[in-house]
Amino acid sequence: MIVCKTKRWGNSIGIRIPKKTADELGLKEEQDLVVEIWKKENPLRELFGALKFNEPTEKTLKEIRKKESKYA
Repeated sequence: MIVCKTKRWGNSIGIRIPKKTADELGLKEEQDLVVEIWKKENPLRELFGALKFNEPTEKTLKEIRKKESKYA
């Protein structure tokens, strides 16, 4: 898998395959390829809501703040 940026190419948008990758795969000009494309998402967006806690977040935050407070 490679990550690449899209570029304007006339009225189209194209992608470039790095030379190193093309050499490793033995790719030549005018060769047909099958490409699977998906938009790269923000990794934090993918993780949002992935962790499940036994206690409500608000309760956990109150406990942390209480432990950090030097006046508690």
